[in-house]
Amino acid sequence: MSWTGFKKSLNRAGTTVLQKTGQIERTVDREFADEESKYRAFEKECQVLQKDSKTYGDAVRAMTGAQARLSDTITTFYGAMAGHAFKSAIEDLDGSDAPYRTCIQEPLGKINAYFPVINEHISKRNKKLRKVVDKPSEDPTKLPKAQQEHDDAKEVFEMLNDQLVTELPQLLDLRVPYFDPSFEAMIRLQCKFAEEGYEKMGAVQRYFPDNVRDDYAAGQLDAQVEGVLQEMKELSICGAN
Repeated sequence: MSWTGFKKSLNRAGTTVLQKTGQIERTVDREFADEESKYRAFEKECQVLQKDSKTYGDAVRAMTGAQARLSDTITTFYGAMAGHAFKSAIEDLDGSDAPYRTCIQEPLGKINAYFPVINEHISKRNKKLRKVVDKPSEDPTKLPKAQQEHDDAKEVFEMLNDQLVTELPQLLDLRVPYFDPSFEAMIRLQCKFAEEGYEKMGAVQRYFPDNVRDDYAAGQLDAQVEGVLQEMKELSICGAN
């Protein structure tokens, strides 16, 4: 083959590379973009869930901690036995923290731990795509090497792309069976916390004066508090004229 013919052959190879890359960019990337968009929405929601679950857990712990400190006030108003009973009830309720971590926070932590790994696969896929679509060198002597690099990058790209396009939808399909037990546990834990709290706090009532228990049972405590507030408003130091 003459030198002129060799150059024409290399130029045709360069045109073929550009045609191939254009086809990949127009068709394959559109399909991947759709699946990646769904995955990103799922990733964001899981991260928000993990953050909110921590906020909720911290709030419950803060509430029980504040209630435990209230035992000192209960002791001052109603005596040591009432204060001790109140504090013991709160400490028993605090035991719900361990199942909350096990059933809700740990599963959320595990699913979120997968995202950096998946994102690394996506990053590798995108890097290979850039190598595939990069314009080859205009130097005819470098075109054979460019063709080989293009083919190698295309092979790896197609493997990663096929894997992601196939498995990202599968990951999203698994979200419901994965999270169902956690949401069920969340509901049950809240019910258990409320029921046990009512039961244990009810047991503390016997340490309060009989008239307090009777007024509470009759629904008169709210009216009593409103009456006391009205008396306070009538004091000159509270702004009464």
